[in-house]
Amino acid sequence: MVSGLPPAVLSLKQYLQRQKVLGIYRTMLRTIRQVPDQADRKYLRDWARQEFKRNKNASDQDAIRMMVSQASRHLEELQKTLALARS
Repeated sequence: MVSGLPPAVLSLKQYLQRQKVLGIYRTMLRTIRQVPDQADRKYLRDWARQEFKRNKNASDQDAIRMMVSQASRHLEELQKTLALARS
């Protein structure tokens, strides 16, 4: 079946998944900005950028779900660590 859409158009599921990944990425970068030590902040920012870039072209839906879950866990851990450091 030939679709009239260009090949770069994402399905709704892919679009929603992409939005979720971008949301996690943005939140992670915002959270990293709260890290008090400049060297730690740079390390974490570089690490996050590398991880997301490395997996940018992933297409296996199961692998993407696993990576989203893992990124969410990393984000939660970072947020908890920052909250503990403030108290």
